[in-house]
Amino acid sequence: MSRSGYYRWLKHADKTDKDYNDYLLIKEIFDKGKAKYGWRQIKMRLEREKKINMNHKKIIRIMRKYKLVTKIRRKNPYKAVMKNISEHRTFANQLDREFNQTIPRRFFCTDITYIPFNGRFAYLCVVKDIATGEIVAWYLLPYVTMELVLKTIGQMKQFRNALIHSDQGFHYTNPEYIEKVRALNMIQSMSRKGNCIDNAPVESFFGHLKDDVDYKSCKTFEELWLLIKNYIYYYNHERAQWDRNKMTPVEYRGHLLALNA
Repeated sequence: MSRSGYYRWLKHADKTDKDYNDYLLIKEIFDKGKAKYGWRQIKMRLEREKKINMNHKKIIRIMRKYKLVTKIRRKNPYKAVMKNISEHRTFANQLDREFNQTIPRRFFCTDITYIPFNGRFAYLCVVKDIATGEIVAWYLLPYVTMELVLKTIGQMKQFRNALIHSDQGFHYTNPEYIEKVRALNMIQSMSRKGNCIDNAPVESFFGHLKDDVDYKSCKTFEELWLLIKNYIYYYNHERAQWDRNKMTPVEYRGHLLALNA
């Protein structure tokens, strides 16, 4: 309502209205609050500024009657984001760079890397057995979302009661991922911030993959997916490693299982 319209309304208002005087009191405070005060603020300010104790039901009724609608404060989107982040959890570094494991399928590390191809990116998540060096789970997507880590950890059902180590990335601190790990009865371990060496085994695999694979020649995501699949098979079954008795990861797994039998 315009200022002139408001005063014109006041001039012709029904002065016999029993709520009129109370309305003026409420309206004065309502306007001071730039239409942001609800009945609670109005009641308190009537008591503090006017020394008037008005029943809250009466204030609500008068505000409705004269259409004094409070502007609703919008939720702060930053606070909503911070609330979601606060629900994420980090875990202690229980692996603590103990990479010389000798029992297969007990200690794993996981991470995500990006792979450029044909002017785009794909994202690869893997899980590596620290003892054998074998890639036991992997998933590739043309985008990076929670699906990437959830699909990967979903392949770990046969490895219950093991430890899985990661960095403190958003995906690994996500409640959805944590619940998946908990459902597998796995122990979650995390690198310290700024310490990529804490997750060195999986970083080593990513380095070999990017040295060995001509991923930039791929024209489509499907072509890249097949290339990664074939390389992981090669890495696990055909690529001998000097520090694993010159055995492939699969051969070394059999060797360790025999030693621990």
